Amino acid sequence: MSATHEKAAAAPKQTAAHISKKQPQRIVSSGRFNPKNGELPPWLKDLISAPPRHGEGVHGWLFNVAKGLHAYRNEADIFALLSTLAAGCGRRVPEREITEAITHSWPYRWKPGTKPATTSKTAPTWPTRDKKRIAEIAAADPNALDKLRSSSPVQVSPELHDPECLLERLFPGNPLICVGCSAREFFTAPRDSFKGTIEAFQLITPSPMSALTGTRKSDGKPSAHCLNNTGARTYLVVECDQGDRDTQAAVIRHLATRAPLAMVVDSGGKSLHAWFYCKGQPEDRLRAFFREAVALGGDPATWTRSQFVRMPLAIRDNGKRQSVHFFNHANAQTRKGEATV
Repeated sequence: MSATHEKAAAAPKQTAAHISKKQPQRIVSSGRFNPKNGELPPWLKDLISAPPRHGEGVHGWLFNVAKGLHAYRNEADIFALLSTLAAGCGRRVPEREITEAITHSWPYRWKPGTKPATTSKTAPTWPTRDKKRIAEIAAADPNALDKLRSSSPVQVSPELHDPECLLERLFPGNPLICVGCSAREFFTAPRDSFKGTIEAFQLITPSPMSALTGTRKSDGKPSAHCLNNTGARTYLVVECDQGDRDTQAAVIRHLATRAPLAMVVDSGGKSLHAWFYCKGQPEDRLRAFFREAVALGGDPATWTRSQFVRMPLAIRDNGKRQSVHFFNHANAQTRKGEATV
């Protein structure tokens, strides 16, 4: 195990206990935070009692609930409550998404005696999941995962390939890339600088970075991984985590009729990450494509350009390899006219 990997393995997981020891103490000691632990107002109870489902604005709902709770609960309590409520939304809500909702909502926290932070459920940004359409696509394309694998122009295997050789195709020209051992331990550097060490990283941003560091929107501090230093889209990743692998593969094969599919990575958990080449495409066209993907079970989180996705062929901390089911190097190079989303 490399020194980088050992450092990542030793890093504490972001849990409610971790937040309680770190972030809340910093705020309490600064005098900016004085939780009353009192009775919640009716509008906030109503908001908490109606958590949305996947595709109905989960991300915005987390932000609004946290914004209201700051006046009544400490951050560890808010984290525990949001974690419990989000568990049944229909998608995996990572701890980082919850901690960011808590942190980012602090400057906009509700102050008792003012107009409620929100009085209704957040309007969905993305369409709701179309279960009927997903079922139709899956029924029309049985054994889709085997078909996806057999149609791959390159049959990727850990015996013949490694992350380094795939990244050379995905990101030609030695651009800046951002890779992470975890969502809390990451580095941005020219691609070639990771030679011999890239297998230590489980995560990668699917577009090159524009600078070594940028400024975080939440607190204005520099970071090697933030939206501010993420470059223009090169790949739009659709994470399919609904249904079994054949259903996910059928959806990906359907979307591949609309856009050039470059790679499909198995998360080593329960989802497939489909990389679609999109360099130079207008945002409105990409948004229309991604709306269809979300309606077919895609996770809206990967729309954010800086969102980490799974590194191909890396080993997760659960010991499972993030295998590659499909790789088309013709769609993994920045050639003019290839992206037809």
